[in-house]
Amino acid sequence: MRTSRMPSGVAVLACAAGLALAVTSCGTATETSSASTPTVAEAPPTVADAPSTVTDAPPAVSGCPTAPPEAGGTPDWTLPGATGSVAVTGSTDTAAPLVDVTAPFSVTDTQVHTLQAGTGPVVGDTATVSVCYMGVNGRDGTVFDSSYERGAPVEFPLEGVIPGFQKAIAGQTVGSTVAVAMTSADGYPDGQPAAGIQPGDSLIFALEILDATG
Repeated sequence: MRTSRMPSGVAVLACAAGLALAVTSCGTATETSSASTPTVAEAPPTVADAPSTVTDAPPAVSGCPTAPPEAGGTPDWTLPGATGSVAVTGSTDTAAPLVDVTAPFSVTDTQVHTLQAGTGPVVGDTATVSVCYMGVNGRDGTVFDSSYERGAPVEFPLEGVIPGFQKAIAGQTVGSTVAVAMTSADGYPDGQPAAGIQPGDSLIFALEILDATG
């Protein structure tokens, strides 16, 4: 099935400033992210308390393409899960990524796949990065957050995001497009109601690393 999309107002990337990348300091999933910020939250997999450092990247960084990918292409990565499966087509200079889910999709171990390696420097474990990303819930295949839909990248420190997002980015090179299928433990083990994420949901992210500092 092709994933459906949620309104851009639902940002799962930031806890305080973004939801999807929450790391460990996020507590309960009762706080909602602002309409202008992504869902990369802070601390462990909870979108509730992301650090205020998750902000829209400065204008100097290029935007995120909003056009859908061409139909009929071959996915860059296919992954059978413990249940279901997922097929990911990475973003390009002109098109957003596509994540097709045969739901319910779940994984027992977080898996990262480099769709296209970039030519920039290697991203360190504590770097501050600027990325375009799309987050999809494996349980039902819905897009719960996407900076591609907003057309703007997000900037955040890797120390302030959920473990699965950090695993997907640290060690990659700037310019890379990457996909990650993460367990609930590496995402939001307690769920994130504002984004429709329930406890136990496996998540899939397709992203592009635009820049990294530090």
